[in-house]
Amino acid sequence: MLRLEGLDLRQGTFGLRAEWDLQAGARLAVIGPSGGGKSTLLSALAGFLAPEAGRILWHGQDITALAPGKRPVTMLFQDQNLFPHLTIAQNVGLGLNPSLRLTAADHARTEGALERTGLAGLGGRRPAQLSGGQQGRAALARAILRDRPLLLLDEPFAALGPALKSEMLTLLEEITVRAGTTVLMVTHDPRDARRFAPLTSLVADGLAHPPQPTATLLDDPRPALAAYLGKG
Repeated sequence: MLRLEGLDLRQGTFGLRAEWDLQAGARLAVIGPSGGGKSTLLSALAGFLAPEAGRILWHGQDITALAPGKRPVTMLFQDQNLFPHLTIAQNVGLGLNPSLRLTAADHARTEGALERTGLAGLGGRRPAQLSGGQQGRAALARAILRDRPLLLLDEPFAALGPALKSEMLTLLEEITVRAGTTVLMVTHDPRDARRFAPLTSLVADGLAHPPQPTATLLDDPRPALAAYLGKG
């Protein structure tokens, strides 16, 4: 279980509070107006932003003060964070060892991750030689190899067209359900939330609201969400 206990986040004059639990293996969309604090919340969970107060717990363990690399967390950014001078196989292999000193077994796991994400045979290419969707698949393959139980996604598929984004969400769902991964996905698109996440947290007005069933929240939105969705 992920628990946010009296969490108080500050960046300059901006503040965000959160107090809720999320069961292990859940898929949660994080939605709300721009500047509301969605990325701030994920940054705190990943360890890039220290809270002013409160705790972050994973299965009862306090991870609030842990360095990002020590947390049970993988984060996927919108720009995919692929290194242009490395091959796709090397970029994916970073998920196993940042030094890229990989064993034969590691190379086999890398190839397996490429196959699972539809990139078999493309490991020798550079990121610039792949389409946007293929780059997204490569970033997801690397996340798979990190094998962390908590996956944070900060709009990694926002630049993709509707059909390709739907394909990536389907792949993400298949992989994370199979692995039992807990997923928090920031999105500006309520269709993505309905498509992927049974639960949604509204982040607005300085508060990351507790998770609610996605359909319930979007069908009868709070005023801040209604204004954001154009239903106010």
